[in-house]
Amino acid sequence: MNNIVNAQNPFFERYQTPHGAAPFDRIKTEHYEPAIQEGIKQQKEAIDAIIRNPKKPTFSNTIEALENSGELLDKVTPVFGNMLGAETSDELQALAQKLMPLLNEHSNNITLNEQLFARVKEVYQQKKTLKLNLEQSKLLDNVYESFIRHGANLQGEARDQYRQLSNELSTLTLTFSENNLKETNNYQLLLTDKADLAGLPEMIVDAAAETAKSKGKDGWMFTLQAPSFVPFLTYADNRELRHTLYLAYNTKCSQDNEFNNSDIVRKIVNIRMKIAQLLGYNNHAEYTLQKRMAENSDAVYKLLNQLLDAYTPTAQKEYQEVQDLARQAEGNDFILMPWDWSYYSNKLKDKKFSINEEMLRPYFELEQVKKGVFGLAEKLYGITFKKNTDIPVYHKDVEAYEVYDQDGKYLSLLYTDFHPRAGKRAGAWMTSFKDQWIDLQTGENSRPHISVVMNFTKPTENKPALLTFSEVETFLHEFGHALHGMFANSTYKSLSGTSVYWDFVELPSQIMENFAIEKDFLNTFARHYETGEILPDELIKRMVDASNFNVAYTCLRQVSLGLLDMAWYTRNTPFEGDVKAYEQQAWAKAQILPVVKEACMSTQFSHIFAGGYSAGYYSYKWAEVLDADAFSLFKQKGIFNREVAGSFRNNILSKGGTEHPMVLYKRFRGQEPSIDALLIRNGIK
Repeated sequence: MNNIVNAQNPFFERYQTPHGAAPFDRIKTEHYEPAIQEGIKQQKEAIDAIIRNPKKPTFSNTIEALENSGELLDKVTPVFGNMLGAETSDELQALAQKLMPLLNEHSNNITLNEQLFARVKEVYQQKKTLKLNLEQSKLLDNVYESFIRHGANLQGEARDQYRQLSNELSTLTLTFSENNLKETNNYQLLLTDKADLAGLPEMIVDAAAETAKSKGKDGWMFTLQAPSFVPFLTYADNRELRHTLYLAYNTKCSQDNEFNNSDIVRKIVNIRMKIAQLLGYNNHAEYTLQKRMAENSDAVYKLLNQLLDAYTPTAQKEYQEVQDLARQAEGNDFILMPWDWSYYSNKLKDKKFSINEEMLRPYFELEQVKKGVFGLAEKLYGITFKKNTDIPVYHKDVEAYEVYDQDGKYLSLLYTDFHPRAGKRAGAWMTSFKDQWIDLQTGENSRPHISVVMNFTKPTENKPALLTFSEVETFLHEFGHALHGMFANSTYKSLSGTSVYWDFVELPSQIMENFAIEKDFLNTFARHYETGEILPDELIKRMVDASNFNVAYTCLRQVSLGLLDMAWYTRNTPFEGDVKAYEQQAWAKAQILPVVKEACMSTQFSHIFAGGYSAGYYSYKWAEVLDADAFSLFKQKGIFNREVAGSFRNNILSKGGTEHPMVLYKRFRGQEPSIDALLIRNGIK
């Protein structure tokens, strides 16, 4: 039977698809395990060959040979990992629980291989005499440091302990993520009384009716998916129901059921601390930040405290202003709670600027927004997008595009996946199914396959997918990551695209968000989906005027998450306490709204417990300082300026991790960034 499965397994073939795209129409769940097992076997054989090589270790026969090993794994694991996030199932999750420990053990078998490390170390010690170029030098540094940072210098019992802890960690992070998805999918708020829908826009009501219908129910169903949850808290007049939905969302994975992540949080925090201490660091943050622009926790706290000092007075005024408006309706004793914030903030924004998300939504029809975002890339970089229905996709909602460079050459594939569904985790992200690299034998530049995945408002029976302004910003954000991946132009795949320091990776994404309120950009695509009317100048002016509405509150929300992250990962003693209590203490000084004792962020905070942002959530604010400073150059020279865009592409987007990010940034900007540009943009300074 296995031989039959293997013979039909597309992973074992050269893909006969346009640009060698993954043949999603042929990939089945049973194909992953044999392909991963065979991939592990092949990479082990390649590493054995490196070790047995009788010749003296060189950059070519050791470092490049290691970089190029694992071809089959590099083909299978991105597809498997991405499907776990974008199109998962019970069968796939069960398989992940089986395969992730195997992959982690395989990774340990590489970095803890003493003979392999001896060869790597010998090459590293010759570095000054090797006459390497910049990229080769960076690869050598990265490989050597990766071995050290993954236990190569550990001996005896410490090595065994490292193996055991890292294997346990890989299973825990996977379970954390699965619990979060299941808890999200399990919740349904079914309303049968039309009076309960008061305040909700027609499109949201229609979508809720379709959700109920799809579940075989009469009435209107609301879920914890962002396009359902966010508008409900923003528009629903029924405060009790807002409270209900708020609590359902903000107690995810902290309730007394099978999806509770509290103990998993404790275990993940303690294991990461133990691993860091095994490797000679005080805590996980110290270990992590050694390979970040920030370099140490003092620099992170300096940034977070600067932001706290600068934004807190304004944030407190913002809260008071929203509360004052609420008290006009509810009475002088009314206390504005978190489930009231979006509702009354929206009313205040409408009162001050005569604008809200629903007013703008008709101008942001998804297909038009797509044209606008793709068109922006064409204006800046000269690239074009061509939809190709011959490229297989993993779900009917997904579209595949060929991307061509300004000279007409093929640049990349781009997959877009916009709408929520049961098999997709919450949030928005960019990823790749295939990285970019240059074949050392043939010189061929193997181009990347990039994917952007989001959870945007779906079309209804009566209306196309109409996005909120926030969703347009999210699209621009993820598209910025996609450009970073698509423009990749490195020799080595491990240095390619978004393989940069974690607190630099958000610069290409966040700089794109700046275009969202630029009139010249909006005029290229924002048209009323029914009348074709262009977004009126008056509305654009109100958008710009409102762009800093509650900006300080939003900033402190991000700071609070950064403080929470650092509190978990600067620990140097095991944590056995109450997760909620610890959380509330950790971010107390950044809290503006009243504390809700039942709520818990940590148990659903996938970024820092299941993603790559542990001791790194500050990166969003760090990169915001960079993007404000960088975009000021576009504002100075013109937002579509090809020269500035070309410099950004050549000095940052195409360079990947081939040089230190501050070197790249200064080459583009001509100076180091300061917090001033951000404070000025936000109207704080």
